[in-house]
Amino acid sequence: MSQDKWDARPRDIAHLMRHTFLVQFVAVCRPSRLVPGLVLLASAAAVLSAALLDLRVPQAHRAVLELQPGGLDALAGLALATAGLVVLARYPRHPLGWLMSAFGGWWGFDGLASSWLVYATLHNPPLPGASAAFYIYHRPGAGLALLLPLVLLLFPAGKLPSGGWRVVSLISLALTSLLPLALLAAPSDIAQVTSGAGAFPAPVRALDLDPLYLPLPDAVWTGVLLVAQICLPLSLLAPFVVVVLRYRTATGIDRTRMRWLLWAAVVDLLVMLAFRLLPSWFGSVGLTVAVILTVGSVAIGIVRPDLVDVDRLIGGTVVYGALLTLTFVLDLLVLGSAGRLLGARLNEGERLVLAVFAVAIVYAQLRHRLWRLVRRRVMGDRDDPYQVMSGLAERLERTDDSEAQLLTLARTVARAFRTRYVGVEITQVNGERLLVEDGERPTETRALPITYRGERIGRLLLPRQAARRNRLSDGDKRLLADLIRQAAAAARAVRLAEELQRSRERIVSAVEDERRRLRRELHDGLGPTLAAVASRIDTARITARRSAEKADPILGLARQELTGMLAEVRRLVHGLRPPALDDVGLVGAIRQQAERLRAPGLTVRVEERGDLTGLPAAVEVAAYRIASEAVTNVVRHASAAECVVSLTRDTEAECLDVVVVDDGVGFAAEAVVAGVGLVSLRERAAELGGSCTVGSAGPSGTRVWARLPLAPSGQVAVLATVSSGEVGYDR
Repeated sequence: MSQDKWDARPRDIAHLMRHTFLVQFVAVCRPSRLVPGLVLLASAAAVLSAALLDLRVPQAHRAVLELQPGGLDALAGLALATAGLVVLARYPRHPLGWLMSAFGGWWGFDGLASSWLVYATLHNPPLPGASAAFYIYHRPGAGLALLLPLVLLLFPAGKLPSGGWRVVSLISLALTSLLPLALLAAPSDIAQVTSGAGAFPAPVRALDLDPLYLPLPDAVWTGVLLVAQICLPLSLLAPFVVVVLRYRTATGIDRTRMRWLLWAAVVDLLVMLAFRLLPSWFGSVGLTVAVILTVGSVAIGIVRPDLVDVDRLIGGTVVYGALLTLTFVLDLLVLGSAGRLLGARLNEGERLVLAVFAVAIVYAQLRHRLWRLVRRRVMGDRDDPYQVMSGLAERLERTDDSEAQLLTLARTVARAFRTRYVGVEITQVNGERLLVEDGERPTETRALPITYRGERIGRLLLPRQAARRNRLSDGDKRLLADLIRQAAAAARAVRLAEELQRSRERIVSAVEDERRRLRRELHDGLGPTLAAVASRIDTARITARRSAEKADPILGLARQELTGMLAEVRRLVHGLRPPALDDVGLVGAIRQQAERLRAPGLTVRVEERGDLTGLPAAVEVAAYRIASEAVTNVVRHASAAECVVSLTRDTEAECLDVVVVDDGVGFAAEAVVAGVGLVSLRERAAELGGSCTVGSAGPSGTRVWARLPLAPSGQVAVLATVSSGEVGYDR
């Protein structure tokens, strides 16, 4: 056999081994799943065994021992083991997963010991293992009190707090451990008396209660147990403070996880208060329910914190808890009042019906209002998106001032999402930014773009910290998107109002400037010249009576002055409208202007597409000015060899496209600056309701594209956009 075959043989064997059932089973049953799985099975067996034992114990014997069914404790252990397995399946090394799994097995075994203790003492003499069950239940069982502070200190990341709080946490855990450690070695009689439970019942006294204990004086053990009992509630202060601090500083997903713990606290409080009103034997049921809900919320908070809307869950829990409390109080009041006022005229059933009727009426009236009140307090107005949008629309209708509309929008967003700061910033036509704020601006903010028909016209500013803390549900995101659309419409209205006002001001200013210029030209130029010509003509007439030869030079000077006057009139007319447009048309006028501007080495071509006759006068002037400005910039800055000016009439869109493309040096994207030339091009196009973009023409060169509507500006809505290659036209 060759060496290659010998080398391949171990690899073949390993390949076969990897596919055997045993190897696959070991790969699946990793320690992070196998051990918690075995604990879960053991806990389930403990629940079943404890339940069977509890069913065989008479209630009278259980009342003598004053012990609740151990199956409930075992059920709490099963819930803990299940939660631990769920956490470890997602995060195999999470300390809380292992902690809940271990305490689940411990709690299940403790419940089974309790059930066996009650069942074994039913017989006389007690069955074997009764003493061991008593020791397990009364001594190590006290260590289950460590679960609560450990969960509070380790949730959600599985780490103790850092810094000085770590030392405080360790001291708190040590104080919590004092009572379980003392009970391990203290005499049972002293521990029972110290707890205030009285003497052990007769069936228990028949057991060996102290297989292990330290023979210290009774006074010493009494003092130690009293101190340990005092330290137990005090030791919980530090874990609760740590939870509060973590909740206040948590951000993003950790904030949501902490809210799951908050929900568990609310539920535990309501459950324990509810079961306190029931007979005493319901106390164990309440504890089991509280444990199941707590470990369930802890597991969900670690593994799937976004499973449901926890904020809505908290609000609903508070509302229904308050309603149940109100129902109970009303029930007591109605029953008491009916019994006091009507006395024997109503039996117990009639009073119960009357109480239910009164509670139903009050419940129906208060439930919806209380629900909205709690949700608004916890979440803001976003729980009712329709109300938010309709309220915003109504307030915007009542507001005429543009800045007041933006402030109304900011306040609506602040109320809807319960944020302390909202800013609405829009970019004005002149490039300046208008910022309207509600609340005090924090150090860090995040910006959401406000776009209108593809054009970014502003930003919505929110606190970055609050945004990280409050995770938005899908419904909240849709509401925020709708509000941003409203912000875009409001901001667009502000910009349109501003543009309209500026346009009016420009029109009035331009008209007055033009009148002032014409007046100055006529008064300072043509007026004196005409007066001089009239004076020369009068002089020539007087001189001609004496000598015709002397009058002729005077008339010649008058003729020269009239010629200069004609040139001045042509200049004034050209300033009002280029004469070439009327003489040779738009294309010919642009060609003449390009020929005058052309530099050595530059070829300028003017192309026309479509029928350019019959264009509105304003469109012709705007196209001529834009093309002239663009060609001027090519000559001055582009260092181009060729420049193409194309005029295209789009009959479908009813507009004229003016495109100027050169093969020059072009512009870098980061060199975008809105210069005077670019603003001039845009303003000329915007005056007619058109648009003008300046961008890259490819590998090199620049492309100016102006679209001028041929219809009235109110019928064509074309927005000005700027491409990524936009440049600062200071040309």
